[in-house]
Amino acid sequence: MIKFGTSGWRAIMGEEFTFQNVRTVVQAIANCLHRKFPDEKISVVVNYDTRFLSERFAAEASKVLSHNRIHVFLSDRDAPSQAQAYQIILRQAHAGINFTASFNPPEYNGLKYNVETGAPALPVETDPIEEEIKHLMRGDAVCPFYPKTEFVEKIDLQADYLGYIQDRIDFDLIRKAGIKVALDLLFSASREYLDEILEENHIPFEEIHGYLDPYFGGITPSCTEENLGELKELVIEHKLHVGLATDADGDRFGIVDEKGRFIEQNLVLALLLDYFVTEKKWRGGVARSIATTHLIDRIARAHDLPLLKTPVGFKYLADLFLEGKIIFGGEESACLAVKDHLPEKDGIFAGLMVVEMLAARGRSLSRQIDDLFAKYGKLEGRHQAVPLTAERERKLKQLTRRLPHRLAGRAVVSTETIDGVKFNFDEDDWVLLRFSGTVPVIRCYGEAGTVDELDRLMKAGMELIA
Repeated sequence: MIKFGTSGWRAIMGEEFTFQNVRTVVQAIANCLHRKFPDEKISVVVNYDTRFLSERFAAEASKVLSHNRIHVFLSDRDAPSQAQAYQIILRQAHAGINFTASFNPPEYNGLKYNVETGAPALPVETDPIEEEIKHLMRGDAVCPFYPKTEFVEKIDLQADYLGYIQDRIDFDLIRKAGIKVALDLLFSASREYLDEILEENHIPFEEIHGYLDPYFGGITPSCTEENLGELKELVIEHKLHVGLATDADGDRFGIVDEKGRFIEQNLVLALLLDYFVTEKKWRGGVARSIATTHLIDRIARAHDLPLLKTPVGFKYLADLFLEGKIIFGGEESACLAVKDHLPEKDGIFAGLMVVEMLAARGRSLSRQIDDLFAKYGKLEGRHQAVPLTAERERKLKQLTRRLPHRLAGRAVVSTETIDGVKFNFDEDDWVLLRFSGTVPVIRCYGEAGTVDELDRLMKAGMELIA
């Protein structure tokens, strides 16, 4: 069954993710667009990342859309997801289709769907598409051999996006501070985007993995510590101030400090929020997903800012952003939303904003982390995953109906069930169990003031589904 999860539809190529299924999904999108915009000349921006066959899938989608008399703005090369979102807004398109499985392993591909605002589609948009897919699968899907060329227009996403970013980062400040940057482009769609804008602004950098490899060098194209070993070495070898990485479609970030140490994304989010509200003097709502660090809560409380919580999925943060309710939104999986920017994840922007923060504060990243803990206290965080089984699924679903009042010998202060089950304790300690929306696993997240207490909470949480 084809389902849109946390961030679109993802599946293994040759199994569920096939050309025929892609055609069916795109036809379902076309049908829903015609119903949503019955009297308009519909246009869709189609993009793709560097994965095996992504360009071919994008071409097939363009064929199907063109036979539905939908104008296609087809990217002329692989491009970051956020560059596509900007094109949707710029061209006033009705939707965007992006072929990427983000940080999933190389054998996966996926389809992300964005609406006319440029934001990822909420369930209110994807649920009707799923129903239409079921209907189409009962019959023969459209399979055009050639596109209707009058409906397909190739476009360059790079120039517009880089021009947009140019006005949102203080490159003069970075250049004057003498910041030197290391880049690990992870064979991603950020090639000739992140490196290009640094070069145009005369910011010195060293770069690795800035070329195409659909196998991503044998790793998962995710900005995790285990994948960024070469970036750590690059920072140390060349005595650089910071290391930046992005995932396969460029919308998530990874950061390495001047000592070659990987900085957890939760910490990066907290640092940036503190930078925005102290140095930039931003005021307004702050949001985080249910799985994101409670350092965000502490910063919001310290500055008397309203805090909002969402299920996992950037689309929920984007919705708050579009409603004007937040100046900042963060998700532990390296997702960032900030005021006056795009309603889409942007790993390039996030990385550059970290560089601007270094320049503005004139202190190393490791020093800024120490300062952050001195101001707000330290929280130890971790997450792990176990394969989804029928028994584990049953136990987690039952847990939402019978919530314990104590866990690991501690009183549960409150519980949240907007996405899985989360147990909150005093002193901002917590543990969360939830079904992944991207791969068949159950994820367990937790935070506590000490490593020992975190171990206890995580163990108790995992035992609930053992």
